[in-house]
Amino acid sequence: MSDDILSLLQERFRTFSKGQKLIANYIMDSYDKAAFMTASRLGKTVGVSESTVVRFAVELGFDGYPSMQKTLQALVRTKLTSVQRIEVSNSRIAGDVVGAVLQADIEALRHTGELLDREQMEKCVDAILHARRIYIVGVRSSAAIAVFLNFHLRSAFDNVQLITSASTSEMFEQMIHVTHEDVVLGISLPRYSVRTVKLLQYARARGATTAAITDKVDAPAGRVSDCVLVAKSDMVSVVDSLVAPMSVVNALIAMISRRQEQSLSRTYQDLERLWEEYDVNEYVE
Repeated sequence: MSDDILSLLQERFRTFSKGQKLIANYIMDSYDKAAFMTASRLGKTVGVSESTVVRFAVELGFDGYPSMQKTLQALVRTKLTSVQRIEVSNSRIAGDVVGAVLQADIEALRHTGELLDREQMEKCVDAILHARRIYIVGVRSSAAIAVFLNFHLRSAFDNVQLITSASTSEMFEQMIHVTHEDVVLGISLPRYSVRTVKLLQYARARGATTAAITDKVDAPAGRVSDCVLVAKSDMVSVVDSLVAPMSVVNALIAMISRRQEQSLSRTYQDLERLWEEYDVNEYVE
């Protein structure tokens, strides 16, 4: 639903009971706060019982209150400005900030482990292994993950191209020669970058295999990708956590390394020889 839940509340408002109208009004006015409230807390805030809140969610078409809450949270993460994010995160986190953030990351990893489709991962790995050229796209905060993935894939392949911080026109110029033999992997997390989605759309129109690392299957990048790797990124501060997406990238690299074990070993043997011969080893003993 996402945006649709607010429209649904407006459309059905006249049919609600007095208590339901109190809930609906609060959600429409303060969905950023309601998204992180328990049913009990929401009920107390607006002056109705917890059971009334739960029944309200079911009447709207949700399986229960947790389902409605997830929809509101998705809306929050795609709509809030940076200033609003600070206000919401400060209201959510009290006391042990470090503990709250670490616990949120643990939960994000747990949810990712449950949601990540292993067949989609295998499909993505196969596409990368058979690609003529591998394009990695990531901008803004997602650029950090893109750079990390690029660093490791370049150790296994000589056909990797990183497309990150640049104007939209420059990014398209870097992909002008993309074909059906290529793979374009876009990293797209809330707040979603239009540039990443447009590049995936362009690549798909050219026949390339498109893959996305994003927070849900029906995210903008997911809708234009042949395979989607879901990585949850809960909002715990002004930015979304990158822990789960980075873990998914680690798993992707590990799977590729296993399939490319012999060639990868030869590459690193050559690198170790070069580092020693030219005294360029940067590691400290």
